[in-house]
Amino acid sequence: MWRYRSWLPVTDDEQPVSLGEGGTPLVRADRLAQRIGVAALWVKDEALNPTGSFKARGLSAAVTRARFDGARRLTVPTAGNAGVALSAYASAAGLPVTVFAPQTTPPRVLEQIRMFGADLRLIDGHIGDCGVAARRHAAETGAFDVSTLREPYRIEGKKTMGLEVAEQLGWKLPDAIVYPTGGGTGLIGMWIAFRALRQGGWVRDPMPRLFSVQSTGCAPVVRAFREGARDTTAWERPVTRAAGLRVPHPLGGRLMLRAIADSRGAAVAVTDEEMEQAQQEMATLEGIDASLEGGATVAGTQRLLADGTLDSRSSVVLFNTGAGWLYRVL
Repeated sequence: MWRYRSWLPVTDDEQPVSLGEGGTPLVRADRLAQRIGVAALWVKDEALNPTGSFKARGLSAAVTRARFDGARRLTVPTAGNAGVALSAYASAAGLPVTVFAPQTTPPRVLEQIRMFGADLRLIDGHIGDCGVAARRHAAETGAFDVSTLREPYRIEGKKTMGLEVAEQLGWKLPDAIVYPTGGGTGLIGMWIAFRALRQGGWVRDPMPRLFSVQSTGCAPVVRAFREGARDTTAWERPVTRAAGLRVPHPLGGRLMLRAIADSRGAAVAVTDEEMEQAQQEMATLEGIDASLEGGATVAGTQRLLADGTLDSRSSVVLFNTGAGWLYRVL
């Protein structure tokens, strides 16, 4: 990721807190493309980041800047992946961290957080409740809160996903990007990256259409998009097995809707059962052990093709944002 440091807000003499994040493969998925009926399909496999998800990019950037700016301790609410990533990068930076996670978080994820030495505190509720607890902890202890969009650097790390996709496709942009959205920093970061690439003359292609995929059990962005709203409202009683999509009131809702509108994209919701079936297809057809969120992009693409929102002649990049094994209960 740090090969793009000239695009990132770091000083020339600053040493990044890095575990080798970024540079994830863009896998050509021809069999899956034939199965769902699209002309060209790639899977950007973020599961191969050091901590098993795309969260490594944002937390590498956030911890780098937090340490430089004098933070002495860190805190974060998490649905799982962010907690694992922050725990690892805080450990690498020599900073103590307190992680607030729902009690329903899969045991393997909690084990990873503890393994990196974090102070893990379990909350009876969802990530929104964890966010309240993390902000209270930050106010009481002086810990720096690295929650999604409550500091400016996580989204800078996520921006590199867009830069990588453009470079890996030979500085050509795909017609569409289908992305599973909870907090939304990945979608927003890529929107920023593609705008910058086009404005700087690095690419001449139109902006990729950005498609948000959520769960039918927690779909605040989809609801706002369908209603033509400018911002999201809180989703009551969020229920989905895809932990990364169980974000009932994303702070970045307004920016996600702007990115979708600016790119002529859309937002679509799929069921957990559809995610699971698509997750299995990614494994058996392409050898990719995707998270449920990654499976959601396949199911979402099928929905977009079926209703005519996406043309079957399109070139499409799907994002698998995390490792399937990390959340699988054996």
